[in-house]
Amino acid sequence: MRKLNKRMKEAVKLVVPSKKYSLEDAIAIIKKAPHPKFDESVDLSFKLHTDTKQGTQVVRGTVALPHGTGKKVTVAVFCKGEAESKARAAGADFAGGSELVEKVSGGWCEFDVAIATPEMMKEMSRLGKVLGPRGLMPNPKAGTVTEDVAKAIKEVKAGRVEFRMDKQGNVHVPVGKVSFQEKALKENAQSLIDVVAAAKPHGLKGKFITGLAISSTMGPGVKLEYKAE
Repeated sequence: MRKLNKRMKEAVKLVVPSKKYSLEDAIAIIKKAPHPKFDESVDLSFKLHTDTKQGTQVVRGTVALPHGTGKKVTVAVFCKGEAESKARAAGADFAGGSELVEKVSGGWCEFDVAIATPEMMKEMSRLGKVLGPRGLMPNPKAGTVTEDVAKAIKEVKAGRVEFRMDKQGNVHVPVGKVSFQEKALKENAQSLIDVVAAAKPHGLKGKFITGLAISSTMGPGVKLEYKAE
């Protein structure tokens, strides 16, 4: 077991492991805890009751965080012709067609979000092994395969984030930075909770969200109260 340093010991003292806190109280604890010298991310973690082997129960979607994530998002857009000009004008960090596909196929992945026009998806199929494991493959359900690349870029830059369930039925999503005001963190977190709750697979019986916690990058997890509507 890893030994806790002094800062972590002080942070752990603020949390009762068996207790579930309101979102407001949990965020207050995170803000009060001692922090390292960098601006930590604040993340929400969900435990979902789904059959991860059933394709119809895959949970995936996007949410527009009202206050963004606090992170500068680097966007690569796979497109051709006029769409490339529009992408660059809208703030794409990288934009291109076959040449960009070739660059990524060689292992280059210096971007946080990939957006593609529908016509590029056939070429991009060869990038599955590179982008798939990183969660970067464009997908229509995530709004990252679209003709309107300018709109997609602006939404991503403004704070739209994607969430997806992993093989264990967990979802982890950043909802801001420790430096955010408590009100902003609460509004971001609540927006995510509402959208994930609404993504409950059709026909799924019983409780959907079975566990919910919030934490900073280097801090302990704080369990949250959650009552399904």
